[in-house]
Parts: sequence; structure tokens; C-alpha cells
Amino acid sequence: MVSTAVIGILILTAVLILIGIPIFASLGIGSYLLLDVTNVLPKTLFGQTLFTGLDAFALIAVPLFILTGDAIVETGLSHKLLNFTESVFGGFRTGMGTATLFGCGLFAAISGSNASDAAALGRITLDRLEDRGYPRPYGCSIVASGASTGILIPPSISYIIVGLVFGISASTLFLAALIPGVAILLGMVVMNILVNRRKGYETGTEHPEVSEVGWSLWDAKYGLLIPFIILGGIYSGTFTPTEASAVAVITTILIGIGIQTLSLPQFPEMLERSALVNGVISPIIAIALLFSQALSALGIPEALVSAIIGTTSNFYLVTIIMIVFLFVAGAIMETTPNILVLGPLLLPVAQRVGMHPVHFSVFFISALAVGFITPPIGLNLYVMSGVSGESITDIAKTAVPFMIAMLAIILLIAWIPVLSMWGI
Repeated sequence: MVSTAVIGILILTAVLILIGIPIFASLGIGSYLLLDVTNVLPKTLFGQTLFTGLDAFALIAVPLFILTGDAIVETGLSHKLLNFTESVFGGFRTGMGTATLFGCGLFAAISGSNASDAAALGRITLDRLEDRGYPRPYGCSIVASGASTGILIPPSISYIIVGLVFGISASTLFLAALIPGVAILLGMVVMNILVNRRKGYETGTEHPEVSEVGWSLWDAKYGLLIPFIILGGIYSGTFTPTEASAVAVITTILIGIGIQTLSLPQFPEMLERSALVNGVISPIIAIALLFSQALSALGIPEALVSAIIGTTSNFYLVTIIMIVFLFVAGAIMETTPNILVLGPLLLPVAQRVGMHPVHFSVFFISALAVGFITPPIGLNLYVMSGVSGESITDIAKTAVPFMIAMLAIILLIAWIPVLSMWGI
């Protein structure tokens, strides 16, 4: 039985997060109080875990993939990738919207980060979408939704972190996540087509000549080469995801220097941006691991299993309960702390109803991704609001169809295990 004091500390931690206290500080206060009040673990663990939590080879990939995303933008390869998808789909009635979503998918296969995906492609695509008839808020929602594939399509920083928490290799999770990630992207494409048919936003243009498509493909060759190297190297066993992140950074920088779009004066700003993003993620990882350890020692996961399974043990109902739970969690807290805090709590529930840890990992990350376009946190909404000047509320309203599409595909991921277990 969870004590009243523990419940009070958990509520206090949630309140601190909701009123805007930085997540690492909120979880840090909650962790210290749990250790101090319950004595379930020695307080010396506080300092030790902050060091050992980050002392993992797999986590080296996180700053390197972030840096790869920045390098893709600095070298101009992101523009070339979008020009290629626009040349392929631009002539169709919903071509620019489709091209934007596929451009987000290609960028996701390089950077592994949703925020950099949204920021980079938002600056490139918004004016193009508006020129093709899309209202600016809806154009923002297309980019914000498509950018959520940054954590869904491998390589993904979130899968690296969840693999660390569950003790599953990132290579295994990358393979398992490939089909579900692409399925969610295609679901968004279909939803955009349906919305466009009803609203009449985009009428299409003349289909480009084959030579134009061929030229844009040739122009984007280096950008397309990078995900091929990353994923091809990982899936073939040539190198680990961490080694792949290093290869990706070096390859992107060398390409930029080779085609003369990246020079030495650009490096300080590029490195600073990547360091700032990593500086947000790393403290959260360290503190959230300690918070998760304290919850586990207090028996919170077992209590949660008993509470849910005591209500129903039906696989389909339990998955729906978890989706609702993760939907709310994603709306009020960022993905990284959700992975580190909620992952160890919900994995035992999933296993009790027969979910394999790999299957659950893919389902778990996919469900959390909806939070990127869900107020009040909705990181991608904030990014696109900053890029466009549109209000977060307006963007969030127009993102509802994409949210529905994501939830529909997530149900399929939960109920059809072969989608994520085919290569295991």
C-alpha cells in the first residue's frame, strides 16, 4: 500500500511541473523528498545516480544525432531533401502537404529529434504551403505533426533512451520501430488528403517532367545517402547505433565541406545549438533515473499493476487504458522524463497482459509522440508558433485530425504485434 506521504510527494512533483518549474528540478525535489521521507534508499544514491545514470555508452549517440540534425540544416541538405519530395508529389492535388510530411520523415531518418525536425522544415515549408492554399495555422500543424516522426522513425533518440531503461539494444528497437513509424507517417498523409478534399485547400499544379524529378533526386543524393549509411550500417551489423551517430556527424560535415556549404565560421554556432539541446536532455535523464529507482523501491509499479489488472485483464481494454494514460502524460510532460518515469511503471502492466517488451517499447513511444501536438506542453506546437508567429491554440485546433490519425495507427500497433515484432 502506497503511503499518504508518498502520494503527497508525487502530487507535489506533478504540481511543480505544471506550474513551470524545470522538469529536472521538479523531479530532483521529488526524488530527494522520497529518499528523505521514506528512507527506502540511502540519500547517498542521489549523487551516485546523477553520475552513473549518464555513464552509458549508448547515450553518446544522443548529442551526436542532435549535432547531425543541425549539420543537415547548416549544409543546406534539408532544403534539397524537401525539394526532392516536392518534385515527386508536388503535382498532385495534395502534393505540397504530402511532400512536407515525407520531407519530415526523411529528416527524421537522419536527426532522431522531433524539435530540430519541426524548426528546420518549418522555416522552409510554411511559405510554400501558404502559397499552395493552406491556411498558415494548418500548415504549421502539418509540420508539427510530421515532425513527431523524429522519435518514431529510426534512428531515434527516444528509442535509445527506452532501450537503456528496459535493457534492450537500440538496434533491435530501431528494426521494430521501422514499420510502425512509417505507418504513422502514412496515416498523416491520408488524413491530410481527407482534410484537403473537404476543405479544398490545395488544388495541385502541373506534374513535373521526369527530367525535373531526376535532377532533384540527383541534387538530394547526399542527403539521401546519410540515412542509407546510418540505417544500412545498423541493420547490417556494420556498426552500433552509437557508432552510427558518429559516422553520421562526420559524413554530414565532410559532405558540407566538400560541396562548400559548410565552413569553419559556422561551427561555433552549430555546436552551441546542439550543446544547448543536449544540456536540456542530459540533466533530465540523470534525475529521472533516480526518481524511477525510488518509485520502484517503493513498490509503485506493483501497485499500478494491481490497480489496473484488478479492474480488467482484457488485453484490448488494458491497451486502451494505457493509451489514455500516455495521451494525458504526453500532454503535460516531455517525452524523455515520461520514458524514464512511466516506462518502468507500465512495462509490468503490459507484460501481465502478454505484451513483449519490444512490442511495448514501440507502442509506448508511439503513444507518447502524440504529446508533441497536444496542449499544454506540445513541444512541436511551441516550435511552430515561434517559427510562424501563429498562436499555439490555433495550431493545436488544426492538428486534431492528425492526432486522430496517430491514435488510430497506435491502436493497430498495440493490437497487431507483428507490425513491430516481424524482425525479432
